[in-house]
Amino acid sequence: MMQYRHLHYFVSVVEAGSFSRAASTIHVAQPALSQQIAQLEEQLGVSLLLRSARGVRPTAAGEVLYREASSILKRLQQLPGIVRSGTGTAKGVVRLGMSSTFVTTAPAAFMEQCKASLPDVVLRMAVSDSPTIKRRVTEHELDLGLVLEDELTPTLARMPLFRQRLFLIRHQAASKGKPVQLADLAALPLILPPAPNMTRTALNRAFATAKLTPNVVMEADVVANIIAAVRADVGGSVLPRGDLSDMSGDDLGAPEAIEPPVYLTCSIISSGNFPLANAADAVRDLLTQFVETTLHQAQAPGVEWIDGTPAKSRNTSRISR
Repeated sequence: MMQYRHLHYFVSVVEAGSFSRAASTIHVAQPALSQQIAQLEEQLGVSLLLRSARGVRPTAAGEVLYREASSILKRLQQLPGIVRSGTGTAKGVVRLGMSSTFVTTAPAAFMEQCKASLPDVVLRMAVSDSPTIKRRVTEHELDLGLVLEDELTPTLARMPLFRQRLFLIRHQAASKGKPVQLADLAALPLILPPAPNMTRTALNRAFATAKLTPNVVMEADVVANIIAAVRADVGGSVLPRGDLSDMSGDDLGAPEAIEPPVYLTCSIISSGNFPLANAADAVRDLLTQFVETTLHQAQAPGVEWIDGTPAKSRNTSRISR
């Protein structure tokens, strides 16, 4: 019968890349570790590891087992916190991913607010691009994610918050300060993130529908690098935000709305396979309020709340506690 130790040992060997390193890490004699993996392979009736002088790597079947076993082990590690959270008190560790395209000061600001509002919750923050966050939520490496989406993945549970219009960002000297037509945008030198970035996917679809080919002169997947290139007047870029107040300097022109509008949806996502523990549920509620307050205070252009209420008129007084 397969047991917890089999999965733990197998995952350790794959991550270490060798039996000797895994044995040292988990403090198990190497012969005993090899015997446990052999038992696991015999039970499953497949070879799980490819062995060579340079170490080990998983077979195709081993890749599947590694992915599933990692997920199972992570859930088991979270089980005590889930059980404790059943008392009704928000307590435990919550792993949150936040899109790097959102306001640059937001991750640190939300961590401070979470510490003040949920003192028994330990928040672990990961800032990355939306596709990476979605993958990590799917693989149960993160409990929650604040992401921008172009297409909705059916395996995830989500709470859509708002639609965000895309804007052209240019150097102040090049900016016209008024809406730009999609055909004119395609003709400009552009700095865009590589696929599968959500902004790039939405733009590619809009260009393809209009039978246009964009002039992409540079690709960069980090917002800071994109903005640096825009400041150097390499070209313009497109961001799902119409407020640049958190980006210092006056060398960026006013964001220019794209016509016809191209939108992304901002959602809070979680795994569709497991219910949220009380602590994660409390963090999700607090994050919803935080996003509303942040965008309300910034009077962020191009935001359309999912319930149809404009950003400027939403009641965010309950968040200021």
